[in-house]
Amino acid sequence: MEYIKGRGAQHNTHNRFLQHEHEVLDDFLNYCASENENADANKTIYIETHPKTILNKTNSPEMGLFYSMNPYQGCEHGCIYCYARNTHEYWGYSAGLDFERKILYKKNAAELLEKKLRSRNWQPELLMFSGNTDCYQPIEKKLEITREMLKVLLKLKHPVSMITKNALILRDLDILKEMAAMNLVRVNISITSLSEKTRSTLEPRTATIKKRLKTVETLAKNGIPVYVMMAPIIPSINNHEILPLAKTVSELGASDMNYTIVRLNGAIGEIFTKWVEKTYPDRANKILNQIKSCHNGTLNDSRYGTRMKGEGKIAEQVAMQFRLAKRKYFQEAKKQPPINYHLFDKNQTNQMSLF
Repeated sequence: MEYIKGRGAQHNTHNRFLQHEHEVLDDFLNYCASENENADANKTIYIETHPKTILNKTNSPEMGLFYSMNPYQGCEHGCIYCYARNTHEYWGYSAGLDFERKILYKKNAAELLEKKLRSRNWQPELLMFSGNTDCYQPIEKKLEITREMLKVLLKLKHPVSMITKNALILRDLDILKEMAAMNLVRVNISITSLSEKTRSTLEPRTATIKKRLKTVETLAKNGIPVYVMMAPIIPSINNHEILPLAKTVSELGASDMNYTIVRLNGAIGEIFTKWVEKTYPDRANKILNQIKSCHNGTLNDSRYGTRMKGEGKIAEQVAMQFRLAKRKYFQEAKKQPPINYHLFDKNQTNQMSLF
């Protein structure tokens, strides 16, 4: 089958919650070829949803308690390794191409957020944009849902953490600067590689490496605490870039850098395997076997404590390189004060309260 340009996944996997499977037969493909028609239009479809809440409580033994906010489900960035792909099956879609081409958006997210933060029992907790899918994926440029949510957070002086691969975050520099002045925001920029070729194959519709590096620099120069996530590290693809990437982002003003080892949970194992066989046919087996060596012989390890960093010789080498990178490039980095939870005022309005 021809490589689908501009997409990470190269097929739709079976949704484990559905009884029936959808299969494209060779007869249909042959007919399309003979008629000079496209068997697949490869277009992105946007679908509005109407949720009743925008906050998702997460209590991870590895990350602690936080609430994730995801104005979008599915992600057009198309990162082949994305753990969030599996969540698309709960909506009745595939974790493969559907995840990148059927984007669900929550237009009322800002209203839901303000309602929750003003509720009687709410106490300020860590909120995280993009705990699942990127809040600055391409459609955000038009819909501005994330920006409206940031306006709510600024108005109520509620702290937030963000992670994104998209330079579009600089559009909201005005809001972020105000929040940073009150120590209410932390930004993480995900950078997997310094190679544009690697970026375009792993993450086809994300911002270029040049734009992401510029984003780190711009945020830092504007006093916004910015961190870099090298996530994930994939053996034989980007594990050799740890030190060069650390040096680069440190010089641009990043406060710190962290990482995760790739793990291919659920349907992602099949999606990644077919992708790597198309993209890196000369070393596909090597890549897959080295990933397995980090997870006790499998493509995925769901055990808390080991799933993020892996185990075995390759995982140990990665950990050693990161320790060296931090000691070499971040030892004198500016340490950020703890995020401020004391300014939050759920009753804040533009008028003085009479009671």
